[in-house]
Amino acid sequence: LQVLNEKKLQEVDSLWKEFETPEKANKIVKLKHFEKFQDTTEALAASTALVEGKLSKNLKKILKKIVAKDAHEQLAVADAKLGGVIKEKLNLSCIHSPMVTELMRGIRSQVEGLITGLPSREMAAMCLGLAHSLSRYKLKFSPDKVDTMIIQAISLLDDLDKELNNYIMRCREWYGWHFPELGKIITDNLMYCKCVRKVGDRSNFASSDVSDILPEEIEEDVKAAAEISMGTEVSEEDINNIIHLCDQVIEISEYRTQLYDYLKNRMMAIAPNLTVMVGELVGARLIAHAGSLLNLAKHPASTVQLLGAEKALFRALKTKRDTPKFGLIYHASLVGQSNTKNKGKISRMLAAKTALTIRYDALGENTSAEMGAENRLKVETRLRLLEERGIRRISGTGKALAKTDKYQNKSEVKVYDPSGDSTLPVVSKKRKIQEVDEQDTEVAVKAKKFKAEMKEGTAVEDGEPVKKKKKKKDKEKQAEEEEVLNEELPTSPVVEVSYTCCFALPYALFMATFVCLQNTEKKKKKKKKMKDEGED
Repeated sequence: LQVLNEKKLQEVDSLWKEFETPEKANKIVKLKHFEKFQDTTEALAASTALVEGKLSKNLKKILKKIVAKDAHEQLAVADAKLGGVIKEKLNLSCIHSPMVTELMRGIRSQVEGLITGLPSREMAAMCLGLAHSLSRYKLKFSPDKVDTMIIQAISLLDDLDKELNNYIMRCREWYGWHFPELGKIITDNLMYCKCVRKVGDRSNFASSDVSDILPEEIEEDVKAAAEISMGTEVSEEDINNIIHLCDQVIEISEYRTQLYDYLKNRMMAIAPNLTVMVGELVGARLIAHAGSLLNLAKHPASTVQLLGAEKALFRALKTKRDTPKFGLIYHASLVGQSNTKNKGKISRMLAAKTALTIRYDALGENTSAEMGAENRLKVETRLRLLEERGIRRISGTGKALAKTDKYQNKSEVKVYDPSGDSTLPVVSKKRKIQEVDEQDTEVAVKAKKFKAEMKEGTAVEDGEPVKKKKKKKDKEKQAEEEEVLNEELPTSPVVEVSYTCCFALPYALFMATFVCLQNTEKKKKKKKKMKDEGED
């Protein structure tokens, strides 16, 4: 396009008014040269080159033919980067300014009026097709990377598993009325259905050859059990229905195998690193649970670890209990290899590495599975260390194992020490109880003298005279106490006991009072006996 009136371009703010109608637009610019693309591929190549700021081959030829004739004029370019490339390769003066931006906006609004001979419907279809192609290129979109197929395939696989279980249970229960022993001998479900479909009635087992289905040992057991079976007789119509059910089970099993292979190939094409880390089924379930591979890539590692355990998580948060440690990732082979103690640690580390591989698959350009293999090797190494209970040094190189002494069980017999019971000093030498008895007699004499002085009123204690206390006692009781004091204390057998000096005085007083009480009780009993005899 060539600008006709450059003066109006100076008014940038009001330039849009000049492109309100096609007639006004034709007064500002006119078409100088038009060349169409051969197909969409060529148009996409030219568009992508313009977006990336590169000079395509077709544009280079056109500029050499047309613009080279008017080399003295300036070339208005919407992209400053593209203008620099044109100036460098073709030596043409290019201009890029807000005025050029407004001019390009006006040209786009009236492009149908400026380029004659193109119907509006074809123009719209061309723009839409080119826009779709350009969007796919910019987003690195590939038809092979459609995660919707994976979501549908894993959902159908789960549904097939449920239906297969129901059909097989019904088949075993139905045919079990006729031949109940067969279910215990043949444990494989597919082999069971093939055998029933081939033989039918149990009476045909003796003449049938099922060596292509069963091993020789199991075949012999089946034939022997068929002869002595305790099942009921069934009609031919019942057998036909059971055989038809077995056909359905076999067909669904074959289709499930085919669908699993399809899912495995799809996963290796879309998310190869994720497949290497956790396997096809777990990876497909993670993608289906998140909605798409891109949505899964937006989740952090902690969310990837707990995907599929949302109900348990919110229940634990509500009841203030321990939160779950794993969700769908629990079914990965690495978590299954670890013991119960290490499952939480391995699932956390596996989720962290899996989050990296998901982002690499969703946003990266490389389709190799090297990153997934490297991360899986790291997790396996960590699992091996945890299983071996390797204790590594915190500081240093961390390669050598910490040395631990061998444990030896030593039994020690401790004896109770009674010296800690008392805080008083202990006398080293033992003395006999006879010495204590001598002290007791001295104490008793001193007590007798003290009482006599109390009667006379001459008793002294701590340098001060002690006043006589007035007590009203019977004469008989006073006489008894005097007789007790006059008597000698009984001697006890000699026993070696350790006493402290400060403990001797209260012990002697205690012994004296105890003996006195015993003697008084004996005398009272004697008096009672004498009175009783006198009365008699």
